[in-house]
Amino acid sequence: MAEGGKHSLFLIGPMGSGKTAVARHLARLLDFPFHDSDQEIEQRCGADIPLIFEREGEAGFRRREREVIAELSARPRIVLATGGGAILDPDNRRELASRGWVVYLETSIAQQVERAGRTRHRPLLHGADPQARLAELMRVREPLYREIADLSLSTDQRRVRAVAESIAQEYKAWLRPPAVTASRKA
Repeated sequence: MAEGGKHSLFLIGPMGSGKTAVARHLARLLDFPFHDSDQEIEQRCGADIPLIFEREGEAGFRRREREVIAELSARPRIVLATGGGAILDPDNRRELASRGWVVYLETSIAQQVERAGRTRHRPLLHGADPQARLAELMRVREPLYREIADLSLSTDQRRVRAVAESIAQEYKAWLRPPAVTASRKA
């Protein structure tokens, strides 16, 4: 059953797992507002993430990310897609885990390469072999994703709609109180 106030859903997982697309669809299914932490950072800065990385480095980006996640995760009944590295910060992990229902969207390295490896919008992949870099990131990040996940779900070879519907079904089941059994009279 839902723990005190954990009515928001926070999607975590590696780049290319489908967090933004799934969160957008899930928000429509649940009639909750949709938010994306990376898009919020870009909107507030007036710059895209690669430019933020270039000007402020990863540390500057992570500081901005921490501020945005602290603010957005405090809002009631939202669906939030986080950046792949958001879970690196202990404060982010603590806030996400305590303020909402966390869904880890799992995906294979091969699927990540197919989805994320071809874009210039991924600063952590610039100048690197995408498969090797994604494998390296997953070695560090996967235990952190699992640490705070209330639900883990593979997105490999699955349509956005099917993943969102599975999450909505699991979330609604989690919200339902356990069945009450009639007590027997002595």
